[in-house]
Amino acid sequence: MSRFGLKTEPINPSQTYVKNGVRLSVITPRILRVERSADGVFEDRPTQMVFERNFANPQFSVIENGNKVTILTKQKEFSVDLNTLSVSVKKDGKWVSSHSGKNLKGTARTLDFSWGRWQLQTLRVKLGKGIFSTSGVTEIDDSKSYILLEDGNVLGRKKGTVDKYVFAFDDDYLGGLKEFYSLTGATPVLPKYSLGNWWSRYHAYTQEEYTSLMDKFIEKEIPLTVATIDMDWHLVHNLPKDVKKEHFAIQGVGWTGYTFDKNLFPDYKQFFKDLKSKGLAITMNLHPRDGVRYFEDQYEDMARANGIDPLTKKTVPFDCTDLNFMNSYFDYLHHPYEEDGVDFWWIDWQQGTKSKLKGFDPLWALNHYHTLDSGRDGRTPLILSRYAGIGSHRYPLGFSGDTFVRWSSLKLQPYFTANASNVGYTWWSHDIGGHVAGKGDGELYTRWVQFGTFSPINRLHSNNLSWSKEPWLYGDRAEKISTDFLRLRHRLLPYLYTANIRTARDGEPLVAPMYYRDNSPLAYRAKNQYYFGSELLVAPVVTKMKPDGYSVTDVYLPEGKWTDFFTGEIYRGGRVYKMRTPLDRMPVFAKAGAIIPMIAKRDGNSQKFDSLEVKVYAGEGEYRMFDEGGFTDFKLTEIEGGYLLTINDDNNPQKADYKVTFVDREEETVILEKGQKQVTFQRK
Repeated sequence: MSRFGLKTEPINPSQTYVKNGVRLSVITPRILRVERSADGVFEDRPTQMVFERNFANPQFSVIENGNKVTILTKQKEFSVDLNTLSVSVKKDGKWVSSHSGKNLKGTARTLDFSWGRWQLQTLRVKLGKGIFSTSGVTEIDDSKSYILLEDGNVLGRKKGTVDKYVFAFDDDYLGGLKEFYSLTGATPVLPKYSLGNWWSRYHAYTQEEYTSLMDKFIEKEIPLTVATIDMDWHLVHNLPKDVKKEHFAIQGVGWTGYTFDKNLFPDYKQFFKDLKSKGLAITMNLHPRDGVRYFEDQYEDMARANGIDPLTKKTVPFDCTDLNFMNSYFDYLHHPYEEDGVDFWWIDWQQGTKSKLKGFDPLWALNHYHTLDSGRDGRTPLILSRYAGIGSHRYPLGFSGDTFVRWSSLKLQPYFTANASNVGYTWWSHDIGGHVAGKGDGELYTRWVQFGTFSPINRLHSNNLSWSKEPWLYGDRAEKISTDFLRLRHRLLPYLYTANIRTARDGEPLVAPMYYRDNSPLAYRAKNQYYFGSELLVAPVVTKMKPDGYSVTDVYLPEGKWTDFFTGEIYRGGRVYKMRTPLDRMPVFAKAGAIIPMIAKRDGNSQKFDSLEVKVYAGEGEYRMFDEGGFTDFKLTEIEGGYLLTINDDNNPQKADYKVTFVDREEETVILEKGQKQVTFQRK
């Protein structure tokens, strides 16, 4: 089988009902597939959206009434009109159409050139359809999705094919998301380094400038885990004069490239070694649209591999529909750099949706093939790229594009990020601080860094014309506060990596809308706040401070006890609070019984979980912390007069020292000696 191929698992006939050229497949008791074949042959092969349909034989019965068929599962009743293929689901004694209710929406391809909900190209940022709605029933059409073959090629659908899925999850969002992942494929585990702080700027750095900048971050004690080298690493300006203009003027002929510019990077291999010595992973930016031209170092190999005589200097065109090209694309253009030190690639494809196959998006193809290739030989797959439709959660991470540096841009991003979980897309990476324009506003920068600290990926970024994102460029106060938050982000790696594992294994997103765990009408209105992992609730500050030096943020706290992560102040839930926060704080709350492991305070970029600071909050709770080699269990139980914390790290080869801080109405800190597994705290 091709390195890009996927195996076909035929659906079990016992899961299906066939009549009048229509096949109904009971995927789970809450997911019904409806097909009409254009040629009498039904499709079991994977598609761009769906990878797996052969589930564990959910039991169902059928009631026929002419052209109306009712499918009864253990949990749902589906009514299907075999003529129109319209579907209804019985809820509370009434039939609800799969098109009824307000769809809660999913996400969008890009936020390029957006300022809040407004966007230069489309006037408004338009979110696509999600798998949940207020009626509890949603229909998603997969009829135009390409079939993925075992040899790695793709195949279009026959005209007249209908292939759609009805999701009847009601308000069981976490359970429904888990079933959706089982159908479409899971989100892979991310490497630990991707969860720390990233440095990125679209700027023509020299080798010395970049390494000196990384040294300054170290000097300032600001931890980083990923170094991004944007497009100017390759030949951009110093191109042969006879190179034709193959792209629109704003980008120029040097937008695509694979050869290091030696004027900027005289020894790129040493550059990679220098970054690695500082504990940094490396990603480099790609714009593959214009193919491979004769001046590239890799041209001769690419030309011969694709049947072109190198003497002709004919461009090797980019063609995502040709597996021969894609094989050579990875073998000659990417693997050598990976052997030299590149950990993953930033696929900055932004040139449309057309390829040689009608309706086959080259962005989707790049995401799919790059992820499969990056996962070869047991490696951890990773890319940074734009969203290409439902199913894109299999190809993290998401690059949301080039937003304007404005308060309205920041205001959109918390909602945009959390809402993407409604299509299972949980790893958005924004340009923290904004990409376009900007005048060095220290308050806006600080609030954006705070959001980045409590967002899926924290990637500081700017373009080559706007204000750069080094904290020390924004004044002493902004530098101190943003530096503290960047350090906090790094210290949260144990908590973030655990959420990463839970996303991949259990289908639980790091960032989830409030209504995922709380069915109050107030939860649906609280669009700009979210759960952050299993223990925290976050409401980023997205408005300017008042003259008194405080920002005011409406925060809905669900029923129960919530403790301010920064001040220790206790709040009772079930209501909305107007939170007043100075610039050095933001609304972050821990639930009762929360257990939050963090790396102990120390210098450098180390990602080891060998010395931990654990914050525990009064109440009862359990928490399993994952590391790359195993896991550690924490359990907080109420005992007479106080609380008992038990730590079991028998399943984690990485043993740690623990500093435990108990948060009630006052903080109490205890240092655990090596081997000590229990500690008690008195109730305040």
